[in-house]
Amino acid sequence: MDNHRFWPKVLLWSIPLQLGLTPTGVFAAEETTVSSVSAGLDALWVMVSAILVLLMQAGFVLLETGSTRMKNAGHIAGKTIFTVGMCSLVFWFAGYGLIFGAGGNAFVGWGDFLFQPQSADTLPPSVFFLFQLAFAAVSLSIAWGGFAERAKLSAYVLFTLLFTLLVYPVVAHWIWGGGWLSEHGKQDFAGSTVVHLTGAMAALAATLLLKPRIGKYNRDGSPNEIQGHNQVYTTLGVFLLWIGWFGFNAGSTLAVGDGFFGYVAFNTQLATGAGALVAMAASWIWYTKADIPNLLNGTLAGLVAITASCAFVEPWAAVVIGAIGGFLVVVSSRVIERMQIDDPISAISVHGVAGIWGTLSNGLFATPKLAESVGVGQGGFFYTGSFEQLWVQCYGVVSAGCYAFAVSFIILYLMKKAIGLRVTEEQEILGLDLSEHGSYGYPEQIRAEHQKLFGKEQGASV
Repeated sequence: MDNHRFWPKVLLWSIPLQLGLTPTGVFAAEETTVSSVSAGLDALWVMVSAILVLLMQAGFVLLETGSTRMKNAGHIAGKTIFTVGMCSLVFWFAGYGLIFGAGGNAFVGWGDFLFQPQSADTLPPSVFFLFQLAFAAVSLSIAWGGFAERAKLSAYVLFTLLFTLLVYPVVAHWIWGGGWLSEHGKQDFAGSTVVHLTGAMAALAATLLLKPRIGKYNRDGSPNEIQGHNQVYTTLGVFLLWIGWFGFNAGSTLAVGDGFFGYVAFNTQLATGAGALVAMAASWIWYTKADIPNLLNGTLAGLVAITASCAFVEPWAAVVIGAIGGFLVVVSSRVIERMQIDDPISAISVHGVAGIWGTLSNGLFATPKLAESVGVGQGGFFYTGSFEQLWVQCYGVVSAGCYAFAVSFIILYLMKKAIGLRVTEEQEILGLDLSEHGSYGYPEQIRAEHQKLFGKEQGASV
């Protein structure tokens, strides 16, 4: 026998025995390795998705800043940073536990306060926490649309605390945390109701209590257009939101698995494109111009509308859902403006109206196969001939929307009586950059404007 060939083979086959592994143990080790790699990929995907959703805050900064006036630009950018920071701490302290705490009931979760991540064989709790936190912060940023250009900085601070404790967690628990709507089979894959409608109802409560901005309406009730100062900012903001939305929707699969996240992303892209094109066409017909704000709002409306149904519908239905969302936002923003509701960034139309439509669309277009694979509810009317899922979607939207509006309104009303919500008329005219922060977002341009209005000496001192 050739010793040079024999002993290497013996040593090779003896390695499993040296490690205490039988052939069965070798296969078990391989299975464990595959399982670990799969869990690691899932964790990495959800972490990347959480970062994408957090990146959406940069989109909100540009969108809200560009849609409002130059004198408030620094204020809008700065308050986004501190409210997201404050939201993070409040969500860690209690918000997460009120959604997912195991000791709760059908109305609210209870437990996991001062959240402490534990080790897990599947998705690490710390990663899941960060993903859910990013969603809560998005809902909060949507609410700020109703505050824009007229709210005190102190109102942002206090409402961040109370919204993250009393409003968002309750709705999220009902649908995502095992609450009563979850038990009834309400379909809301990535949050058309939980995130978008909740934030929009808070924005509606705020704008009703704050009243319109100075100069928005004439004495006869007719509206004046208060143009945003930078359409390039708004467009960049929408693009950042669009990119971040792939973390929002596709990330909600919480797994790499069989690649279903790609299907969700595919539906998201189709709906967004349809919303943009239909909104542009509607604005062209209505205004005889391809109005850029309507185009951008239609794009966002397509994203919002498909958020609930991206995992439940076929691609053709995603196109229909996004297209209808794009049309609705053009019509609803005009109607809301004529109702003397001053919504500077169209949060109520984009996130509220489109969020309602997107949630209801599941009751029409959800396929039985996808509903079964996702494990929520059943097929919609066009596949089953039954109104059961549509009915669940209807009372889910009504109950969640009414709760978010009522609690937000009560909170803001009490705040208005206790500390006031709105800056003074003089502060609003001067701009929140200077009146609330003591500096301007665009110091050179603003000083030039003051020099024209008040003279060189006073302008220079400002």
